Amino acid sequence: MQKRIAYDRTTAHEQLARLKEKPFDLTTLDEASFAKRMQQYHCSSSYFSLHYWSQLLNDEVLTALQSLADECALVGQFQEMKKGGVMNHVEGVESEKRQVLHTACRDIFVEQPCNEEATDQAVRELSKLKLFLEEIEGGQLCNGKGESFTTLIHVGIGGSDLGPHSICEALKAYSRPGRKVFFLSNVDPDDAAAVLRQVDLPRSLVAVVSKSGTTLETLTNEEMVRKALQTAGLDPREHCVSITGEGSPMDAPKRYRRSFYMYDYVGGRYSSTSMVGLVTLGFYLGYEQIIEFIEGASNMDYLCEESDIRVNQALLLALLGIWNHCYLGMPTLAVLPYSQALHRFPAHLQQLDMESNGKSIDRQAKSINDRSGPVVWGEVGTNGQHAFFQLLHQGTETVPCEFIGFRRSQYGQDMEVDGTTSQQKLIANMLAQSVALARGQDSDNPNRAFPGNRPSSVLLGERLTPGVMGALLALYEAKVVFQGFAWNINSFDQEGVQLGKVLAGRFLGEMGADKDSGDTLARFILEITGTL
Repeated sequence: MQKRIAYDRTTAHEQLARLKEKPFDLTTLDEASFAKRMQQYHCSSSYFSLHYWSQLLNDEVLTALQSLADECALVGQFQEMKKGGVMNHVEGVESEKRQVLHTACRDIFVEQPCNEEATDQAVRELSKLKLFLEEIEGGQLCNGKGESFTTLIHVGIGGSDLGPHSICEALKAYSRPGRKVFFLSNVDPDDAAAVLRQVDLPRSLVAVVSKSGTTLETLTNEEMVRKALQTAGLDPREHCVSITGEGSPMDAPKRYRRSFYMYDYVGGRYSSTSMVGLVTLGFYLGYEQIIEFIEGASNMDYLCEESDIRVNQALLLALLGIWNHCYLGMPTLAVLPYSQALHRFPAHLQQLDMESNGKSIDRQAKSINDRSGPVVWGEVGTNGQHAFFQLLHQGTETVPCEFIGFRRSQYGQDMEVDGTTSQQKLIANMLAQSVALARGQDSDNPNRAFPGNRPSSVLLGERLTPGVMGALLALYEAKVVFQGFAWNINSFDQEGVQLGKVLAGRFLGEMGADKDSGDTLARFILEITGTL
């Protein structure tokens, strides 16, 4: 087992604490120095080039961050995780005590996968999925009238929705002709009503996703869809498939036409490359495209085993985040994709990051001395420039930014206007924002002065394809995991969501109970809200 210590227990921490007192000032650079810095601070892979010249650091800080990564054995812990180490665990208290093997779901392209048993299970599920998709394509799996299925309704919430939803949106350009996918997550009945008004129910499959088979919101929405199918004179079983834990209440052949399995060692927010995401993605994109998607993720997983932070992009992003958050005291992070296709990706990253690393105890069940995960937020560019970038440039909060962009568009249907294409305008805006945040602007008019010295990184790819999307997903998964290891916290449970669920159950009991029973607090709240 790799050693597990927090970043602030390392000798590198002492050096970084000293260096933070006088961080690098980007506004001191002249044109020649700025150009030299841009050439120096970037790191490339087969998928992305990561440019971090607009971070508040120099070689001395990078060297100290490397030492921090080495002392905390961040890459060693990542390798241990991939092999099947029990990483979902808090010592001395009741916890899940599980392996963390989302990487095994895509580790199918090498002769010796890191965890053969988990990868064998992934391969079996992929074989089931391939047959399922072939039967849909060949017409063997169809509705009661012999008509093909053209639509899929994905019913899930949290990790069973955000990742697959963001990926489907990202890869819409590669969808199968005539195929549509809708996502139903919120228990708000208006969400279900809006989806059901848009679909052709007789030609719709329904993929219901819940590992436990007991998720309140998902089961409620499933019943609404089933009722709609029955009202339309359709047999719900002929239209419904489940993605669930083997042996769960949803692993029920009499209720579902097919069941695909997810395993305890894959957490919801890390589950997009398991059947949680692949059933819907397979229907929408086709089998060949999802293989390209998971191969991109798998390739990135292996790149994340590189120990040099100047080469390992996920590790570098993680350490830059720790430098900004824990040493320079910046509480939030803005993720800003300059790609309309990624408009749902920040929402996925919010859950991935904040549900993983929003913890206040370490893996020894002791209170954390300093900070854990930041608040993560974001919006697609250039829309955000006309919304919240005012604060980024001139506000009193300094917000580190991670820009994501691509040199080429997905559809290739661009045109030249005023001498440049729309894609060129998009990338020019992204790069200009990064430079403007870094360099600022002097002015005699304080209303038009920009302080600058505000950190950002630019992650630039060639084109957003299924393989690149898989690599992007795995890059951010690994970044979050590396940060959790550095903070010595368990990034793989989510006890913080449980209390609200328990209390909601009590409120529901009150709503359905006799008015004269129940506790005083719940009754008071129900009465003042007009529920009773």
